[in-house]
Order: sequence, then C-alpha cells, then structure tokens
Amino acid sequence: MEEGGRNVGEEKKKKIVMVAIDESDCSFYALEWALENLDQSLLNAEVVLFTAQPISDYGYIYASSFGVTSPELMTSVQENQRKIANALLKKAKDICTQHAIVAETITQVGDPKQTICEAAEKLHVNLIVLGSNNKGALQRTFLGSVSNYCVHNAKCPVLVVRKIP
Repeated sequence: MEEGGRNVGEEKKKKIVMVAIDESDCSFYALEWALENLDQSLLNAEVVLFTAQPISDYGYIYASSFGVTSPELMTSVQENQRKIANALLKKAKDICTQHAIVAETITQVGDPKQTICEAAEKLHVNLIVLGSNNKGALQRTFLGSVSNYCVHNAKCPVLVVRKIP
C-alpha cells in the first residue's frame, strides 16, 4: 500500500556525507562549518570522516641510510603514518560528538585526491565536504589541488569550504 508516494514499510535511505580531513586547519574549519551550517541535514545523514595516508617517498630514508634500509625502519614509518591518521580522525570525531553527530571514520593509503574520490564512489556518498588551502593559481598549477581534483572527478557534489581571513 502506498502512503505519500512511497510503499508503507519502505525506509527512506539515509544520505551519506563524507568530510575529508587532513592535518591542516582548513579541513577542520570545513568540518566545523558543515556541522554548524548543515546541522539539520546532518542529523538525518550518515557522516563519514575520511583521511588519506599518503604513500611515502622512501627515497630519503634509503639515501640517508646509505642504501641500507631495514624493514623495521620502514614498518616504523608506516606505523607512524597510521597513528597520525588515527589521531586526526579521533580529533574530528570528537568535534562531531560535541555537535551531537555520530560519525564513522575511514582511512586509506594513497594519493589523497584519488582516494577521496574512490572512497566516495565506493561508499555511494551523496556529498563530499573539503577545506580549501587558499592556494594561489600558480601553486595550484604546480602543486595541484585536492579540492580542484575532487570537484572535477568525484561522482557526487563537492562542497569546498574556504576560510575567510
């Protein structure tokens, strides 16, 4: 039987909002902004906090150890990256808790811009929220921009939150 255009007993699927977090102030500003300005929407959504663990360039470790790099050293570097990612996600989750939002946390190893888009597609995210580092045009050209990449490559809407000085 239908009621209001839906079958009775059919649950409305929750929207999924993914907030990408890194160590920058702008990503935490974007999280705070989303929690304060999208508060009613987020109460009825699943919030996913995501951080990418960049693939490290181990060349400097190899060079500084004169070509003899122990597996223990490499494992230690990777473990340190995991700890940093988990600390970032814990900080972000605590901020969500202060706003009465329950959030899921996910971390993935890889290039941040690609892993954000891949995770969003895999999780069927409805909205990605990102902070903007306020890079100038020249910096964006040479260094690339995670937000710019996601805006052009994500398969869902992307909200880029820029901190106004």
